[in-house]
Amino acid sequence: MEDLLTKLDYVEDGAYAHPTRKAIFVGDLIDRGPEHVRALEIVKGMVDAGTALIAMGNHEFNAIAYATADPDSPGEYLRRHTAANGRQHHAFLTQLTPDQREYYIDWFMTIPLWLDLGDLRVVHACWDSASLSYLEQELGGSRFTSTDQIVRSSRSDDPLFTRVETVLKGPEISLASHRQASYVDKDGHVRSRARLRWWHEGPATLRGLAEMGGNFRTEDGQPYPALPDTAVPTSGSYTDQVPVFYGHYWRQGSPEYGHDYTTYTACVDFSAVRGGRMTAYRWSGEEKIAARNYVQV
Repeated sequence: MEDLLTKLDYVEDGAYAHPTRKAIFVGDLIDRGPEHVRALEIVKGMVDAGTALIAMGNHEFNAIAYATADPDSPGEYLRRHTAANGRQHHAFLTQLTPDQREYYIDWFMTIPLWLDLGDLRVVHACWDSASLSYLEQELGGSRFTSTDQIVRSSRSDDPLFTRVETVLKGPEISLASHRQASYVDKDGHVRSRARLRWWHEGPATLRGLAEMGGNFRTEDGQPYPALPDTAVPTSGSYTDQVPVFYGHYWRQGSPEYGHDYTTYTACVDFSAVRGGRMTAYRWSGEEKIAARNYVQV
């Protein structure tokens, strides 16, 4: 992160700052990598100093839920302390002291779920206008303001849960309903639903919409085969002519049109904590995404 900020001409003077620009982070600061405390110090320091903005990631939301007692189940938490959840959250739990965790979780609660800055937009996983409108109405804005809202967002039978999931984790498409086999993801979990490429600009086909990149395998260990190019019903992809920047999707290598960026959308998550590259998009007011504006280290 510091190498990337330096390459982008930010200078540390109490907090990293640029004379004419402002950084925007897309969330998921925690749960991966060995330097949690330093990463959090840098980003929070910049946000506090007014030299950066940030949108919440699903890992920040998970941390809040993991630390919040379930009011309906004494002794339990909204995000259950299971072995699987503990493994995912291990780095945050072990690299920070209890006081540090409490301090940063309090900060996480203040982070907006999205940023609409007029000429550009930022969200962790998916810009879905219907979900954002619902959240703005229910939350009274773009931030959580009460524990009750966190509780509701952790209950799968509450509409708030579905909207938060869409914004922070992205929509999904059922493979089973299209007679496709389940797959094993990068973390070894068997899944029957694939992430939906909400940014897709081409025809609405299963191959075009289902996010099946990476080292996914069938349950018997074979490489997952290419999906059929059959048409599927969809409510549509992102059609607004306002650039939107997001993370979450674990890209590899260098940006590729139609996969990492389209005319009005750009992903900046390139698997930095799994051997990939720290990546930014340097936006200068352009109306359409341009690959030359990506910066990687």
